[in-house]
Amino acid sequence: MTVPDDLFAPPGGPAAPHGRTGPDAGPPGTPPPPPPPGPTPPGVSSSPPGTGPAAAPAAPGAAPGFAAGAYHAPGWQPPAPRTEPLAVASVPAGALLGPVGIGLGAAALSRVRAHGTRGRGPAVTGMVVGAVATVGWVVGAVAWWQLEEARSPLAGDVAAPTTVHARQLVLGSCLDELPPDGEVARVRVVPCADEHRAQVVTRTDFGADEVWPGDEAATRRVARVCGPEVLGPDPTGLERVVWVPTETSWRDGDRTGLCLAASDDPLPADLVG
Repeated sequence: MTVPDDLFAPPGGPAAPHGRTGPDAGPPGTPPPPPPPGPTPPGVSSSPPGTGPAAAPAAPGAAPGFAAGAYHAPGWQPPAPRTEPLAVASVPAGALLGPVGIGLGAAALSRVRAHGTRGRGPAVTGMVVGAVATVGWVVGAVAWWQLEEARSPLAGDVAAPTTVHARQLVLGSCLDELPPDGEVARVRVVPCADEHRAQVVTRTDFGADEVWPGDEAATRRVARVCGPEVLGPDPTGLERVVWVPTETSWRDGDRTGLCLAASDDPLPADLVG
């Protein structure tokens, strides 16, 4: 009885290594042949290494292996420039401080051009608002000055003809002519040495804290100091005229009552002196 060398060998001889059978099975220890080539997946080159098309050269300044500008996410935008703080501050500064807003706006425009920041619109707005406020200040200052001038009595006889408010007249002031009847605002005052047809011969002032007494009461009060005696012994050809504040001018601080001597013909040099 013959005993085979391999009791577990299948009939027909020992099995090929790694389960390979058939004519292509080689001697023991032979590696398996490579698999047959299959279909090439889409987008993958089947050319052997080193035989495919040449890669595109990298952009200047790009890191090796990276294409410049190819890795931004969709919708990406560079950060917006910051807004110039001086431009924002120029608007309220112009409204409140006038010239300060103009200066801040000009400085902001300079910085916007120099640094590429935003804020040109607010800077221009601040300059415009500042200019408007400055003009308003100037107009207001001139109006206030004129009002104060209108409240200040004349120092006496004037050196040259000038136009003043009626409340500025003082005892002895000479007028080139008497204004028509009615409310009188401004009059033409001339030196008493020049030709004139009216002159203030008395003046009386109401108290600053007095209540408006009414037209008739105010006229009676001033008329008491505007009698014939104020014109001297020879008042022939002279007319006495009483001027009192109106209710509107009283509210504005006018407290001046005047008695004037007037004539159609030129008056003597000075009725009072």
